[in-house]
Amino acid sequence: MTTMIDAPPRAGAARRRALADFLRSRRARIAPEEVGLPHGTRRRTPGLRREEVAQLAGVGVTWYTWLEQGRDIRASEQVLDAIARTLRLDRNECTHLFTLAGVARTMGPDNVVISPALERMLAKLEPFPAIVQNTRTDILAFNRGFDWLMDVGGVPVDERNSILLAFTRPDWRSRIVGWAEHMPATVAQFRAAMASHLTEPSWKCLVKHLRAESPEFEVMWNRHEVAAPRNFTKRFRHPEAGLLAFDSTYLWLGCRSELRLVTYTPADDETLAKLPAHT
Repeated sequence: MTTMIDAPPRAGAARRRALADFLRSRRARIAPEEVGLPHGTRRRTPGLRREEVAQLAGVGVTWYTWLEQGRDIRASEQVLDAIARTLRLDRNECTHLFTLAGVARTMGPDNVVISPALERMLAKLEPFPAIVQNTRTDILAFNRGFDWLMDVGGVPVDERNSILLAFTRPDWRSRIVGWAEHMPATVAQFRAAMASHLTEPSWKCLVKHLRAESPEFEVMWNRHEVAAPRNFTKRFRHPEAGLLAFDSTYLWLGCRSELRLVTYTPADDETLAKLPAHT
């Protein structure tokens, strides 16, 4: 449940003014082309317009305008999540947004804390690659083996989502052997998982972003196919080690949990021999 952080009247007004300034500054840095909108010829200010932010976030234009005007209105956690994704805020900026809005963020799929025990398990699996994901395919944690395999450490934290990277990052895509063959099943699994999250802004924003950025995702999404996650042999093309084959395994972290540990075990001796030695 979302709770409000109480503040004295003057402090509340100052916080709302700071929130308004912050929102204006964040939308000013985003070019319309970055979110799939035409630039047009009548823009008096850089970045997105208020109505465009409202449309992309799925909120009312009047309500968002009031938010940027520093009016005393209430914003839910779900709406702030949608605004944060639309404005492409990183983790620190997202925390700042919630603080200025006076909303205490509850624990959800976007900000899960990975336990020390699970972190130790990831480390013990090295050099075998392994990650922790949720059903939206956010990469919540990874070990050095997976970083070596996919260079996820070089990706900004707020962009570490497997399906997003597979469709929008050529460097990520180039490492997946049989990309065109496997991606329809990945999209089908994602659609099936989204059935439990249809009204959640974070899921809707991710789909909207993927459809705008990738015509291939748009085609696969419009097929309305669904599938369950499955274990199978995945092949990768590493820039230094060459062709690699792994047996992928999903290990669900609890009977009702949406978190899963995904391990990649070498499918042959050649792949095993190519793995780096971690000490």
